[in-house]
Amino acid sequence: MKIGIFCSANDHIDADFFGMTEELGRWIGQNGHQLVYGGVALGLMECIGKSVHEAGGQTIGIVPQIIEKGGKTSGYVDVNIPCDDLSDRKQLLMAQSDLFIALPGGVGTLDEIFTVVASHSIGYHHKKVVLYNMKGFWASTIALLDDMQACGFIRGHWSDLIAVANSLDDIKRIIGE
Repeated sequence: MKIGIFCSANDHIDADFFGMTEELGRWIGQNGHQLVYGGVALGLMECIGKSVHEAGGQTIGIVPQIIEKGGKTSGYVDVNIPCDDLSDRKQLLMAQSDLFIALPGGVGTLDEIFTVVASHSIGYHHKKVVLYNMKGFWASTIALLDDMQACGFIRGHWSDLIAVANSLDDIKRIIGE
């Protein structure tokens, strides 16, 4: 399975997020899955790439030209798919991945999550996004989705498009392993 990961490229975040990301990366690599991600040598992005690579898994980095020019491409990228910009990156991530797991991140991560969810909601694909709710990181986003649901702004239920996992065991259950 090709697992798309959305996450922070910031090094200055809670150390527990790095530990949980390493655990996920080892599991991806040891179970023969492929990682599809942004390919940046910073933060949780570098952490997931390194842990998958070191566990014997293949990493596919979708790397914008500006990142490559800046010398910030991870050394753990096995397959580098260059792209023009962030919009191009999102399209390639969607095309290359079977499902998505969102780790803690910032506005870029939110953009990626909701691009995939919006595309799913109108029928471009049927790929699920899993919010890996490390230490309750996604609680306010979940509350926002609940509020949008209650106000009638989401057709159906948001959990038809987005799953929430509080542990690696939850992720395994959600994806059927």
